[in-house]
Amino acid sequence: MANGKAFDGADGTKGPRDGVAAVVLLWIASHVLGRGPAPDRKKPSHQLPRPSEEMFRGHRTAWRERAVAHILSLEQQAARERCRVVQDPTEQCQREKTLDGIARQLDEARNAVSARRRLFTGAAALERTWANVRATDVMLLNLCSEQELIGRSADVLSHVEQHLRPNDPLRVKVVEAVGRVEAGERLPGDRELLVSALSASYEALDGEFSRVRSLSIILRIATFFVLLGAGGLALWGWYCPDSLNMCFLPEGRKFAACPSGEVRKVRGKQPSDYAEEVDVLVVEAAGLAGAALTVIASLRRIQGTSSPYMLPLAAALLKFPTGALTAFIGVLLIRGAFVPGLSDLDSSPQIVAWAVIFGAAQHLVTRFVDARARETLSDVGRPPTDPPERRDPDRGQNRA
Repeated sequence: MANGKAFDGADGTKGPRDGVAAVVLLWIASHVLGRGPAPDRKKPSHQLPRPSEEMFRGHRTAWRERAVAHILSLEQQAARERCRVVQDPTEQCQREKTLDGIARQLDEARNAVSARRRLFTGAAALERTWANVRATDVMLLNLCSEQELIGRSADVLSHVEQHLRPNDPLRVKVVEAVGRVEAGERLPGDRELLVSALSASYEALDGEFSRVRSLSIILRIATFFVLLGAGGLALWGWYCPDSLNMCFLPEGRKFAACPSGEVRKVRGKQPSDYAEEVDVLVVEAAGLAGAALTVIASLRRIQGTSSPYMLPLAAALLKFPTGALTAFIGVLLIRGAFVPGLSDLDSSPQIVAWAVIFGAAQHLVTRFVDARARETLSDVGRPPTDPPERRDPDRGQNRA
């Protein structure tokens, strides 16, 4: 390396490819060596707090950064509760067992956040992290002092009103319990009632996010299969262009109109002989362009969301392969004289223009998906409403 021959070619000049390769290797080595050691599960480290310099290195996603901040806050609360000692030995033993459980829950959350990210594992790590974080929050509510319970009662009531139905018996009892706690007239079972209500509200929140996640997965799988179908048609048209003939033979013209261009007519030549390998690909590319226009137009209705599953993006991605597929089907229907008055297209630009129109027409199908996605997202964090009351079958019979 000192004499410069390591990067020099045979002619004494520096090889650019070798230099780029060396830079790439150095970058990979720096990232590999910069990662912290993998968490050792064999060491039962349940002491809180854990030194911050040993935790959470190299995060690049927003939800992981938020989870790190929340975990550190919960560790501080758990450390404060560990310092508080009660006189009753039985209660003190229960507190220590609960604090050990909190330490294990936070260890699981740490491991989920700091685990090496792999393909298709982000949702599992997110669920694992927040499930342990919320369970820790519930256990800390069970350990907090009387003064902290008064302060947290309003937060519990807010969670309950946001995620439980108004006629839920647990919600009705929590409203009464919060009033007693704030008035200093707490009953012996009010703390356990608040703990149960907070746990139930978190379960309802998990259910709301679960619906968002499942719909996002369904849309991604549908996008994959629609894309697979459009790609299969393009390959079919490439290798067997005569079987997917998309060329038109307008009367009175010397040229055959194909999506890839005009071809001079030859006497005795069959219509399928004019087809080219790229005809289907050109039609689907025009359909993609038409779908892109509808995606851009739909951006004005997209709103931000607290959900980490990018459901609006999954709904938008479905439009692109659907536009390619609808463009192919539309031009094929015109080619088969299915649309009255459009049995013959005169030129290649006219075929491409109709493909763009049919690609944009996919919005007639995918708008139902967009409506479903918006409805699912609006349900997250929205206070639920009671179902309509069932009609009394005896109503009206006992009236005087």
